[in-house]
Parts: sequence; C-alpha cells; structure tokens
Amino acid sequence: MGASSIAGAAPRLERILNAELREVLGKVNSGAVLSADRVGLMNQIRDQARIQAAGLGVEIVDVRIKSADLPQQNLEATFERMRAERQRLAADEIARGNEAAQRLRAFADRTVVETTSEASKNANIIRGEADARRNAILADALGRDPEFFAFLRSLEAYEKSLVGGTTSFVLSPDSQFFDYLKSDKGRP
Repeated sequence: MGASSIAGAAPRLERILNAELREVLGKVNSGAVLSADRVGLMNQIRDQARIQAAGLGVEIVDVRIKSADLPQQNLEATFERMRAERQRLAADEIARGNEAAQRLRAFADRTVVETTSEASKNANIIRGEADARRNAILADALGRDPEFFAFLRSLEAYEKSLVGGTTSFVLSPDSQFFDYLKSDKGRP
C-alpha cells in the first residue's frame, strides 16, 4: 500500500466489498437477504472479497450486512407481497373455520334428526301401548255390560253433536239417535 497505508486501503477495500456485495445480491431476490439465507450470502461475499483483498495485504475476516435498504418501489412491492401473503393466510384460516363450522352444523343437524326420530318412535310406542290398554279396558267393559257401553256411546254422541245453542237436527221421530232421551229407563 505504501505511504497511504490504512487511509489508502479503506476506499479500495470499500470498492471491493461493494462490488462483491452487488454481484452476490444481484443474483438473489430481496426475500433471500431478509431470510435465513442471509448468512450464506454474507459468507459468499466474504470469500470472494478475500481473494480481491489479498493483493492489498489485507485479510477479510468477516462481512456483515447491517441493513438492507431497498429502493422505494422494491419496498412497496415487498410490503404488498407480505400483505398478500397475510391475506392468503387469513383466507385459509377463514376457510378452515368455515369448514369446521359446517361440520359442527351438520353434526348438530344429524343429532337433532336422530333425537327427534328416537323421541317420535318412543312416543308412538307409548301411544300405541296406551291405545291398546284403552281398547282392552273398553273391550272388558263392553263384555261386562253391553247395554251400559251403548248408553255411554250415545251420551258421547249427544255431547259432540249438541254443542252451542243453535244446533238443529232433521231426523225422523223414530230415529235411534234419541232412544235414550225418549225413555227414562233406557232403551225401550
């Protein structure tokens, strides 16, 4: 280096490092500079700069990229890519959430149908057993006193047909409908 020593070596070393920096980083995208690949890139710059600096009598031990200032258009594009990636991740999460919600709704709907069907089946069984008991009791009562059963059925018919104060019937006087009302002793 001669008389200029350190003061003369610094600008030359800076030119060597800048050239190697541009060469190595020019081959990769900006994402690699900001990722874990950064260490490998710094080692590659160091190794190439060592060869160039050997003629100066300087040994380069380490190279570090302290900051990665991108041009404004690159910065905006990087932020836009990052924003798009976050939106994609958010959309994926929303889709997974909607899918899980749909599965839960389908499970709930199936459970409602199964529970309702089971309850309806049980209700029909109980209703059928109750009807069978009622019919057995009625059959037993009919078998014991058929006349009382006929009287009871007539009273039920009177009750259903003589509702309100404006009921009108057009029947012949000898109709069986009024048999129990004609006589105070029952059927004639």
